[in-house]
Amino acid sequence: MARVWQHPFLNVFKHLKVEEWKRSTKEGDVTTVMDKTLKGTVYRIRGAIPAGNFIQLPKTSTQSLGLTGRYLYLLFRPIPMKYFVVHLDVTTEDSQVIRISFSNLFKEFKSTSTWLQFPFIYEETTGLAKTSKTDLIGAAPRCVRWTCLQLDLQVILMLYLNRRYSHIKTIKLCANQLVKNIYTSDLSFDPGVTLSEVRQAKLALNPMPREMSFPIPKGEKWHDHYIFIRFPTDDSQMLHDSVQNCLRHTSRSQEPVQQFLQPVTDSRAIQDRVSLIQQITSPMAWLHRASSVQKTIPEINLTSGDLETSHLGDQKGYRKGVLAGGDATITCAANDGGIDVYVHKLGKGPTILEDSGLGEIANPRLTKSETISIKNSSRHRCLLPDPILKLKGVIGFGGCSTKWALWSKDGSYLVYPCHAVIVALIVETGEQRFFIGHTDKVSSLTFNGNSTLLASSQMGLLSMVRLWNFETGKCLSIFKTQIHSLCFLSFSYSGAVLCGIGKDRHGKTMLVVWNTASVSHGGEVTVLAKAHTDVDIQALKIAFFDDTRMVSCGRDNIRLWRIRGGTLRSCPVNLGEYHALEFTDLAFEEGLVANREPEDRTLFVCSRSGHILEINYKNVTIQNARRLLPSLTQPVHRKEKQTFNSGPGIAINSISISSTFCAMGSEDGYLRLWPLDFSSVFLEAEHEGAVSSVCISPDGLRVLSTTSTGNLGFLDIQSRGYSTLVRSHADLILAFAIEEHRKQLATVSQDNTIRIWDLVTMQQLYDFTTTEETPCAITFHPTQQVFICGFSNGVVRSFSLVASDLLVEYKQHRGAVTGLTVSPDGNYMYSSCSQGVLALYNCSTPKYNVLRMLSNVVCQNAELGTNILVVNEDSSLLAFVGPSKYTVTIMDASSLDELLRIDISILDLESTKLDSALDICFAPVSSGHLLVSTSSNKVLVLDVKTGCLIRQLSNVHQIACSALALSKDGQFLLTTGDRAIKVWDFQVKFNTSFQVFIGHSEPVQGVAFTPDQQHIISVGDAIFIWDFLATPEKTTKSSVHWSGESSLSPATGPNIEKIGDAAFGINEVPRRLIPVPSLASPPHLDISSMPPERNHGVFSESDDEGICLKSCIAGMTQKASELSVHVEKKVDGNASGPGKIKLDTGNDRIVESQNNVRPDSYKHFIARFKASTLPKKISFPNNNCERLRLKAVVGYNGNGRGNMVWRPDTGFFAYTCGCVIVVEDLHSGSQQHWLGHPEEISTLAVRHDAQVLASASGWGDKNSRCQIRIWDVPEGTCLKVLFHHETEVQAMAYSQNNRLFITLGDYSDRTIALWNAFTYELMSSTRFMEPVHEVAFNPFSANELACVGQGAITFWLMKQWGADINLQVHRVPVPEEIGPVELTSICYSIIPLLYSGTNTGQICVWDISTNRCFMTWEADEGEIGILLCSGNRLVSGSNTKRIRLWAVGAVQELRLKGSSARSSSVFMEQEMTLDGAVVSASFDDSMDMGIVGTTAGTLWYINWAERTNIRLISGHKNKVNEVTFSPTESHCATCGDDGSVRVWSLASMELVVQFQVLNQSCLCLAWSPSAHSSRTDHQQVVAGYSDGTIRVFSISRTEMELKIHPHPVALTAISFSVDGQIIISGDKDGIVAVSSPRTGITLRLLDDHKGSPITVIQSKNREYYDFGLEGELWLAASADRRVSVWASDWLRDKCELVDWLSFPAPTNPKITTNLPPSLAAFCPWNSSMLIYVGFGLKEEVLFYSLHQKQVVERIPLSYFATSLCLSPGSSLIAIGYCERLLRLIDCMSKTEQDFVGHNDAVHLCRFTPSGQLLFTAAYNEILVWEVLGLGAAASREPKNIPLRPQPHRLGSSGDLSVQFADLTVAQ
Repeated sequence: MARVWQHPFLNVFKHLKVEEWKRSTKEGDVTTVMDKTLKGTVYRIRGAIPAGNFIQLPKTSTQSLGLTGRYLYLLFRPIPMKYFVVHLDVTTEDSQVIRISFSNLFKEFKSTSTWLQFPFIYEETTGLAKTSKTDLIGAAPRCVRWTCLQLDLQVILMLYLNRRYSHIKTIKLCANQLVKNIYTSDLSFDPGVTLSEVRQAKLALNPMPREMSFPIPKGEKWHDHYIFIRFPTDDSQMLHDSVQNCLRHTSRSQEPVQQFLQPVTDSRAIQDRVSLIQQITSPMAWLHRASSVQKTIPEINLTSGDLETSHLGDQKGYRKGVLAGGDATITCAANDGGIDVYVHKLGKGPTILEDSGLGEIANPRLTKSETISIKNSSRHRCLLPDPILKLKGVIGFGGCSTKWALWSKDGSYLVYPCHAVIVALIVETGEQRFFIGHTDKVSSLTFNGNSTLLASSQMGLLSMVRLWNFETGKCLSIFKTQIHSLCFLSFSYSGAVLCGIGKDRHGKTMLVVWNTASVSHGGEVTVLAKAHTDVDIQALKIAFFDDTRMVSCGRDNIRLWRIRGGTLRSCPVNLGEYHALEFTDLAFEEGLVANREPEDRTLFVCSRSGHILEINYKNVTIQNARRLLPSLTQPVHRKEKQTFNSGPGIAINSISISSTFCAMGSEDGYLRLWPLDFSSVFLEAEHEGAVSSVCISPDGLRVLSTTSTGNLGFLDIQSRGYSTLVRSHADLILAFAIEEHRKQLATVSQDNTIRIWDLVTMQQLYDFTTTEETPCAITFHPTQQVFICGFSNGVVRSFSLVASDLLVEYKQHRGAVTGLTVSPDGNYMYSSCSQGVLALYNCSTPKYNVLRMLSNVVCQNAELGTNILVVNEDSSLLAFVGPSKYTVTIMDASSLDELLRIDISILDLESTKLDSALDICFAPVSSGHLLVSTSSNKVLVLDVKTGCLIRQLSNVHQIACSALALSKDGQFLLTTGDRAIKVWDFQVKFNTSFQVFIGHSEPVQGVAFTPDQQHIISVGDAIFIWDFLATPEKTTKSSVHWSGESSLSPATGPNIEKIGDAAFGINEVPRRLIPVPSLASPPHLDISSMPPERNHGVFSESDDEGICLKSCIAGMTQKASELSVHVEKKVDGNASGPGKIKLDTGNDRIVESQNNVRPDSYKHFIARFKASTLPKKISFPNNNCERLRLKAVVGYNGNGRGNMVWRPDTGFFAYTCGCVIVVEDLHSGSQQHWLGHPEEISTLAVRHDAQVLASASGWGDKNSRCQIRIWDVPEGTCLKVLFHHETEVQAMAYSQNNRLFITLGDYSDRTIALWNAFTYELMSSTRFMEPVHEVAFNPFSANELACVGQGAITFWLMKQWGADINLQVHRVPVPEEIGPVELTSICYSIIPLLYSGTNTGQICVWDISTNRCFMTWEADEGEIGILLCSGNRLVSGSNTKRIRLWAVGAVQELRLKGSSARSSSVFMEQEMTLDGAVVSASFDDSMDMGIVGTTAGTLWYINWAERTNIRLISGHKNKVNEVTFSPTESHCATCGDDGSVRVWSLASMELVVQFQVLNQSCLCLAWSPSAHSSRTDHQQVVAGYSDGTIRVFSISRTEMELKIHPHPVALTAISFSVDGQIIISGDKDGIVAVSSPRTGITLRLLDDHKGSPITVIQSKNREYYDFGLEGELWLAASADRRVSVWASDWLRDKCELVDWLSFPAPTNPKITTNLPPSLAAFCPWNSSMLIYVGFGLKEEVLFYSLHQKQVVERIPLSYFATSLCLSPGSSLIAIGYCERLLRLIDCMSKTEQDFVGHNDAVHLCRFTPSGQLLFTAAYNEILVWEVLGLGAAASREPKNIPLRPQPHRLGSSGDLSVQFADLTVAQ
């Protein structure tokens, strides 16, 4: 009844009488103004600082509004070009106060346990030009409308924090905004309809009350003038990081009220908006996990209002305003159709709150809300049961401190902390209850008098306090204390007052008292008083007789405290001679005395010196003082009171008082019980460590004690027996092992102990302690009662569990033992150490004899996981990490013979960083897999026979996964990272099915299933035992949920003929075949049941059947398998004439997905990330007099997909490299180059007559559009440019009759477009709800095509009548027996066969006459990305680097004759392994020869008949760092980040030889000069590497001649001296080394450039200068804009500095990171000139005269240069830009020309020695340019060609020391 007065709505301003400011408050510039729009008074809040200008409701934050309405309506308008903030404090049912804030000040969504922050975004943009998040965040735009914001507080709290809404506590409206009013209600109102409209149309809506609505001009609509935001939507079940609103054009001519809520989701504007929102919220890949707080949660758009349109192609620009937040919905005007947008959840991982200061986790498990609804037979699995783990028990005590353990009031419970978990132990049964929610170690505990309330605090900078209902375990309140380290809590007896002690941020002691009287009834916790003090406080207690009185003690003080008048005052006790003591604990005298006042009590205080003071509390005086001394000096039988004696006393840590005796715990390990007169000890108990706390039970019969070693127990006074309840390790647990038969657990810890535990009782059985060594690894023998332990000194010892004694000691290792395991059959034992030694033991003998030892085979890295050695189930294989952390080795378990070595650092072909292994485990033997966790947060699944990567889980944890465990059946995977445990459904190949569990306060060291699979053990700070709820019986029925109905098979009619039921089964499973390479006796196939030859209804002519082309994340269920689409001509930027596309769905509804997560397929093209941008201006040559002509392109883009075409009949051969199409003559090697694409080309398609080529490139950095170019092959010209797709084009194809052309968008675009192949007008376009991987036309029927995607194949039949096209679509799912796969490739064969490949390595065969899969076989271990078929031969290519040739002639016979077929075999004829995953292929009609492209950037010529493969085209896969030339220009050499040095023939650009160094990057390169290499057999190349080494390679002998290591860090520049007798090298620390290539000796080190990387080293011929120096001249430039010039005579060991140049830079550069390099070079045509480019005051080239010591010429540039080279043959300068341009400057004619063709920053330019060729490089692309206009007799000798008339020299030589403004010259 208390809420009735708030119905149906409540006017908050009126209720509080805001205008009187009695029940509300205002601060700053808050005034009332008249608003013309609303025609009424509103409140204006403005000011520079929002926090200083606000309206707060109610008056103080300690009061509560008590508004219970579910919905809050805020009527407001942000002030233009300003920022505003709104805070709502909402109380939950468990009395937790949550703050909900939204503001345009917030840059991203943030969430903690007590605060939700939503960014408020306003967008002013046209189309989708502004899509970065920074463009959208900021002040409100100039034109802002009045807005009605509806917040569903109940849903917000439930979705984001899993809490139940109770009421609104406070509201705070901060500047800058205008506010009309605030309302609350339990009803959801809609402002766009009136009461009459609702009644007339019988709509289930609540019209907005007149009092709440804004005024509307007569005859107009509400949405035409105002904005309505509903956050979140009523039916949304997902989280979002923004509440938002966008303005959309509404036509005012239509008013169909009945269509007000019609859902429309395939609107182009809506799609564009959703795409924009996803870019805002997901700048990285959407599978990446969020850190600490939730940040990247999708946003939803709202549509309403007017639209300012501008046309760009087929897109319309529109103006939007966004209020960031969740599933926001805005109702539009009725004439707009009432668009409600429902955007479904993206595939994101869970967010783990790990901020120890702010995060709150109320449950030990963080569930991943990842429920995906599937349509059209697409299926996803969710992990069930939920939760799958339940915490059963915790073994451990303490963490922050071991002093906290409490009795409950009835003595049945013991409550104590175990790190971040509070445990309530039932004393009689040993059962445990858990209070979970703290995110760091618990620092203190306290009960109220009757044990109904429990208070706990945790460590951290801002300590958090939780109040619990002890009986129910419910957290009543949680609040931050503003104390940095809360160390002590004390509850009053009544529970109304709580007191805490800690330190403030200045390290000063702080005491705070809270009022907790109303917390049990849902009230708030408020601060009663707080005080700072300079004294030390170690203990504090509230007097049980008065809640306002407290006592504290500490070093040198005892104080009495009292709260009076809201302040906390203290009174010190006069300690007299005891003033220097350190007091540790205190206790009040118990019991009531009739004749005494309550405060007339004795206070007992103990000290670290052994003193016990008795203090009269009332008089504040010391009554008595005693001292506890060692028994030898102070016998315990003495009856008289002890006196203050000299000598050391026994430190007393804790004291507890009952009505009859006193209990004391002391540092000597004794618990002593004394009578209250302290006459003698009547009972004592000795402990293993110091007693840290004691507590007498309420009945006085038991005394609880805890020790510093982690033990907890109690002394029974009546029986005089001591019971130990809990034991624990005192330090981090390093490793553990589980014994199967006796259910025992063994652990080793840094506390130097080995402990054996009973898993049933959780009690310790054995304890082995070492003194000088730490146990590191442990394992049980599977059949003997023996456990083996390895130690830090390399010793391995075996212990008997029967005799509890040492059996054998092994001293085979010299380093710490890192791995220890016994084979499952018990025959062998293995151990490894930190020095890389692996030992094999024979366990069949009593002494475990050593059979074999191998050195340097196991990784010596100390950062590995616990499973460094693992043996598979059948004891046949041993796997370990080694010899390096980058490799995993598999050996024969019985002999240690190496079987396989896998380099996991190169498995990720897309990354240049090396990945290292951390932990490994075997999958079940039947799968043949090995799991490896890596440093890049991945789990790799490898094939144990081939080492191929089967699959991988990315972003498994926020940090590297430290431990792995797989269930026996291979169903569930456990991973640990930081403090969390994840349980994965390992059968699901997407990283979406897992649950997260917390509880550990420190990183988890290990995790494992128990042998019976019923429990899970995790260790780290403590031992956690979890119940595993997914038992085999449960998982078979409930662990997999399929959403959506499967399509009915077309072969389920009543007259279907069944053939071979015995072999095939009644479920119509396609036959399975696993072929092996064979030329004789191939395996036979069984026969499947076949449908009838004529199956009517496969394609339906009826438009009434309905359509559902969507299959993922939709809210509809597919009812029929026949689909029909009616398409009219669509409006497009490239289409002529008006037209529309209409998708007739039967029910007028299409539900669209926005799940743009990359599918589990390598088929999809992902453009390489580029930091460069497209140029804004280009200088073209005058009169087409180009000085450069592109001659050759070196390399093939292995990042593309299907980006190579070859037509054997015409000889046409084309491929892509970056944004260039290379058309090459295979006979002559000559190339044509087609330029025009602004971005990386993704794919190619050639018409069947080879007269037209199509190429596609993507949107790049979103400044360029995705485009398709149509090329005339004979002319080499571009015919047309098509714009339709949004992101990337995945595949393209021409029909067999060349009349149709189809294009397929990637997984983000998901659009398939059909074009007229003559006019290239768009005929139709369809958007899928899930990614499509490949599309192909039927070569025998031009109007049929098929496409493959997620778990299904879709067949299309096209019929055209004039401008209209009828598309009949039939989607057929993969048979369930194949599993949840992706169909990744497709090819047609002879009628009626079609082959498709899967991401699991299977090939499916389809009968297209019946649209049925009738057989399948295992064709590869990885994903099949390429399928080509001709006649009876099939070629498959996969990501396992294999290409295979299959004989499939029997398939047709199998289809026709079934089991009566004479031949029933499919076998593999040949197989070749290439250097990367296969991404493109083309073969001739006989399939005898072809060309294949791989991800390694190589094109291979394959000849099956000759069984050969020849490298046609190759290049660097990673960045090219240097190009250098032989003096004769016969060869050139390149080096790159892939560690290779490649030597090419300069005439043909064919690869001659390659030198490869693994795990290193080659960063610089130089060729020996002509003086040194006059002999052709003595050509040398010197290379510098990232590890600081220099290697000298002989070209003629193709070997490495010398390796030296003069640098400790990576080399960045290297050069030979002019005579080739010296190597000059520079590193990234600025050190220049001079070395001899003959001896390898480092002759000299120069540190003049120390601190900045060397960028250039260049030498020039011997010169004689007038400044008196003779020798070879060379220079060095560094990244700090300094250039040094040196003269050296190496034979005389002379090296002198000639000049030192320092170039200035702007003080506040616009470029803050990745500054352009500093580059310098000697001028070839003027021997006294030096040329410099780099980051400076201007973009320019500087000419510096070595004679004049000044800059004599400047040439301005368009951009800062990234590369520089000077032509030796003419006065030309080549400069590369980050804007992908190459500029050529002629210094004689002062002309400039820009050249395009690169796809990234041009970071390298190199002229050949003759100057006739120019090599340029952008990332891994090398372009070779021919320099035009050079004379035939161009001299290579330098000439002194002046740039302009030389100026006269001024003054004497002393003038040269002048400092110029732009240059500092030093002689």
